[in-house]
Amino acid sequence: MNSLAAELSVPAPATAPKLIRERGQREVFCGLTGIVWLHRKIQDAFFLVVGSRTCAHLIQSAAGVMIFAEPRFATAIIEERDLAGLADLNAELDKAVAQVLEQRPDIKLLFLVGSCPSEVIKLDLSRAALRLGQKFSPAVRILAYSGSGIETTFTQGEDACLTALVPGLPQEPPHPARSLLVVGALPDVVEDQFRRLFDQLGIGPVHFLPARKAGDMPAVGPNASFLLAQPFLADTARALENRGATHIPAPFPLGAEGTTQWLAAAAKLWNVDKARFEMATVAGRERAQRALSRYRDRLVGKRIFFFPDSQLEVPLARFVSRELQMEPVEIGTPYLHQQHLAAELALLPPDALISEGQHVENQLDRCRAAAPDLVVCGLGLANPLEAEGLTTKWSIELLFTPVHGYDQAGDLAELFARPLLRKSLLVA
Repeated sequence: MNSLAAELSVPAPATAPKLIRERGQREVFCGLTGIVWLHRKIQDAFFLVVGSRTCAHLIQSAAGVMIFAEPRFATAIIEERDLAGLADLNAELDKAVAQVLEQRPDIKLLFLVGSCPSEVIKLDLSRAALRLGQKFSPAVRILAYSGSGIETTFTQGEDACLTALVPGLPQEPPHPARSLLVVGALPDVVEDQFRRLFDQLGIGPVHFLPARKAGDMPAVGPNASFLLAQPFLADTARALENRGATHIPAPFPLGAEGTTQWLAAAAKLWNVDKARFEMATVAGRERAQRALSRYRDRLVGKRIFFFPDSQLEVPLARFVSRELQMEPVEIGTPYLHQQHLAAELALLPPDALISEGQHVENQLDRCRAAAPDLVVCGLGLANPLEAEGLTTKWSIELLFTPVHGYDQAGDLAELFARPLLRKSLLVA
């Protein structure tokens, strides 16, 4: 096993990337957006946002839900009479929850999701979840978390949701075997691919958080080791560690290299020998390389600028620089978790500039001065930058599209190539 560990280890960079920290005006989505992919993942869960009509419009617009669809999310609208104290907000919330559960008897897990309006008026959704949970238990479990833009940025909604799940996860049975927990909401097709790879490596039992069904959430304890599938799950990781689980440091499974290193981190812990690891991963690595080669010529040498939005920016910068030979001009990220991103930071170009936090005006000035070939940013900045002649990629697409693992490496590369192709066609 030592040979595998040595071969797949990440060398420390000769020069650490330059880091600047900014605190100022931000331009990010709120954490409510995470509901769009979370409600698809947990098939018998319902997300009830306690917020304004603006919150409702945001989620429906982001999800692209048609009027006749029956999604598993809704908004309990805070009206003017609620804000004026003319109605009992808790009583109104109880009615809304009862109505949802009456209409949807298939729901086994209900989240009360805080928003900016509910945070401003200090509505205690944790206490409401406890009260309602006692009323509807054991048929339905009710939890609360905040998706407010006051407290969270774009992807932190998922972190808050999974953190709320952790205290209620089953405890490991006495004398359990070592288990692997993959943490982060992944599309079902990606989850199935990873499960097959872990089976081929002889790693298991393997569980995923969140599970597809509320009743299948994994047990956790001192014999559970976990891999993060997403870099924005700091609070979830801390909650799992408080339950006794152990984090496995690794790059994130984006691209051929990231996926290989991610799998290798678990393989090392399970003492998988080099020959078995090679046999299990060689086909996936080759498929990924073939897919990447279709886009590399279009992207090689292109300069890319990341505005802080999803917290995926550092792993994405590693992917585009090492596997597509792009040049990261600036890698902005809302928060930089040094421990969880240590392996990623070691793989960045030594002259990379990382900015943590945001002062949007200062960063816009740096972006304009750099005149990059491609800008990755949120929706609020994309159209104004396009109007100035810059080519943009919406960072939200990188969450809504399956991008993890070997078989999605080409799709991930295409997301960066597509705006440049569109611009070349328009110019022609």
